[in-house]
Amino acid sequence: MNQALKMALEVGPLLLFFVVNAKMGIFAATAVFMVAIVVSLGYSYLKLKHIPTLPLVTGVVVLVFGGLTLYLEDEMFIKIKPTIVNTLFGLVLFGGLMFKKSYLKSVLDTALSLDDEGWRKLTWRWAWFFLALAVLNEVVWRTQTTDMWVNFKVFAIMPLTIVFSLTQLPLIFRHQIEDKPAEIET
Repeated sequence: MNQALKMALEVGPLLLFFVVNAKMGIFAATAVFMVAIVVSLGYSYLKLKHIPTLPLVTGVVVLVFGGLTLYLEDEMFIKIKPTIVNTLFGLVLFGGLMFKKSYLKSVLDTALSLDDEGWRKLTWRWAWFFLALAVLNEVVWRTQTTDMWVNFKVFAIMPLTIVFSLTQLPLIFRHQIEDKPAEIET
């Protein structure tokens, strides 16, 4: 799947959430977000014949917490969804490190080729970053208005993630494994 389509499938539901929240409120936005997530995951499955792990986990949590938000008419559930997802990702990465496994490597192995030390360091950093995002989400949703939280979710989380990713480039370049050219038989 090309990167532009992949980004549209990941960011599209979030942008719909933002637009619908501005026009119709958090409950309508949550319902639209849930439908958009299902459509996005369905399209990914049709295109790839599988659903990548991170979007699948995020989608399941959106459906569970979005469903609770709508059923109980309590916006808290959709607001804690990023806390739950980011905490889960961080703890899974830390758990893998305890068992000398880099789950980040299993997710990004096709995109990056790093030595074991690079994967270990990158996994530590991402685990801490996910936990920091969870804490930040808790602070914002508990201290700000719903509209401010939606703006934060849509316009701060993605830029923070991009900036964090860019700050990891020196580590990636230091630990990158160059592909060896195939030997030519004569």
